[in-house]
Amino acid sequence: MKEIKISNFKIGAKNPFFIIAGPCVIENEKDTLEAAQRLKEISAASGVNLIFKSSYDKANRSSLSSYRGPGIKKGLDILKKVKKETGLAVISDVHSVDEVKQAAAVLDVIQIPALLSRQTDLIVAAAKTKKAVNIKKGQFLSPYEVVNIIKKVTSCKNDNILLTERGFMFGYNNLVSDMRSIVIMKKYGYPVVFDATHSVQLPGGAGGKSSGEKEFIPYLAKAAVAAGADGVFLEVHRQPDRAKCDGSNMLKISELKKLIIQLKEISNIVGDR
Repeated sequence: MKEIKISNFKIGAKNPFFIIAGPCVIENEKDTLEAAQRLKEISAASGVNLIFKSSYDKANRSSLSSYRGPGIKKGLDILKKVKKETGLAVISDVHSVDEVKQAAAVLDVIQIPALLSRQTDLIVAAAKTKKAVNIKKGQFLSPYEVVNIIKKVTSCKNDNILLTERGFMFGYNNLVSDMRSIVIMKKYGYPVVFDATHSVQLPGGAGGKSSGEKEFIPYLAKAAVAAGADGVFLEVHRQPDRAKCDGSNMLKISELKKLIIQLKEISNIVGDR
């Protein structure tokens, strides 16, 4: 398995499992910095490395009126402050080729959203930065098709790749998680992450927006680590019910430490992923 260096730690190979966590979208600077500081404390207390995630723009929204974030300039400025004040590595989504260069100047990991996971020009542009690229497998793709995306990245002489499973469309407004996907994607030789929060999303389930079943987040996260996931992706918020985006499938930040400790114990039992 490929070993990838992210900031001051390594992932993949025989390295301990890690967490990607943070609010779905940047709502304001104050709350984002407070969340990052809290996550830094949780990471230190649990002994689990953590990459801070929050989107500067959520372009893939159900409704035109949905909150998208502060935009790339202000959002990246806030993420730069997160790095400076907490020392955490940061990850965020890019949605167009035009964003990539600016985003790469700040981000430690560039994330390709699931709905854009077949956009060749975007993937190639991200790969050319030589940054680590987290590819969220589209909910319309089988795990076998991910190999085609990997080839797009490696064609640019970049093999700093993370693959993220986030569920598969199962009829209307529903997703199903098949833990076989983790095993299958790991055969390609790159770290595999399980997105436990978007996997419980009900896309478009609330009409003008998505809904979700957040009560299942811990169960799916534990199953994924038991299946061999190298990392777990968890969107968290101090008050999910008041979140401007994806609150119905976010975990309370106050519940995160306990879950991470449980996941760490499962990872230790599973042993060599």
